[in-house]
Amino acid sequence: MQEIFIRGHNLTEAYHRALIELETMGTILECSDWNQKQKECAMTVHIEEPTAEPRISKLIIGGAYDLQRYVMELVDGILDFKINAGWDYTYHDRFNKYMPFVINELKRNSESRRAIITIRDNEVDSRNKDAACMQSIQFFIRGGKLDMMVLFRSNDLPEAFFFNAFGLIMLQEKAAAELGVGVGTYTHRSNSMHCYEKDFHLLQNFVKAIGEKPGNELVFNYKDDWDEIMKSEVPGILKLVEELRKQA
Repeated sequence: MQEIFIRGHNLTEAYHRALIELETMGTILECSDWNQKQKECAMTVHIEEPTAEPRISKLIIGGAYDLQRYVMELVDGILDFKINAGWDYTYHDRFNKYMPFVINELKRNSESRRAIITIRDNEVDSRNKDAACMQSIQFFIRGGKLDMMVLFRSNDLPEAFFFNAFGLIMLQEKAAAELGVGVGTYTHRSNSMHCYEKDFHLLQNFVKAIGEKPGNELVFNYKDDWDEIMKSEVPGILKLVEELRKQA
């Protein structure tokens, strides 16, 4: 399998480089489980300053509502009540119960290599067609900052990666604040970073835009821009959650 390493100063820079590399270097092969082809590689995306602006890419599927809802699902667990009511799991449910261990372990020894959470549940995921893509999260304090490394067995680059990484960086910020340290590097590894055939044209258009437009036309700042837009979506999201809770 093709192995690709991406390094970027911030999330948008790394994401755009990843799109280019998958488009130009990925291997096309069958994906029979989903009755289509896919373009695939193994990819590690390393981000030096994950909270540095600009943090929002225009090359994503969805808008402020979708991104805010995803963050609230991942970091706050607003849809955990759907477990055993149509869903087998949420990422939040699988990692949140172990976050106290992570915080306590890193307070015990800032040099620790033990602050890791396994997301995969073999009993559930081995019989689930939609098994969890994220497999583990590991935290390190190095140089007085909290580094975070995540492993995915599989990650859809144009449809899912940005949302996954943005939300996980929010989790990293939250953990760093609890520990009283700064935010360090973010590393996102996918053993199968891919794009499905249905999105080949989308990936091509994203890469075309990166090649033709100035970088500042493809991004937004999060602070003092999208953060306010995203916060304005919270009441509507909470209203939807209550409606879903009544249906559960």
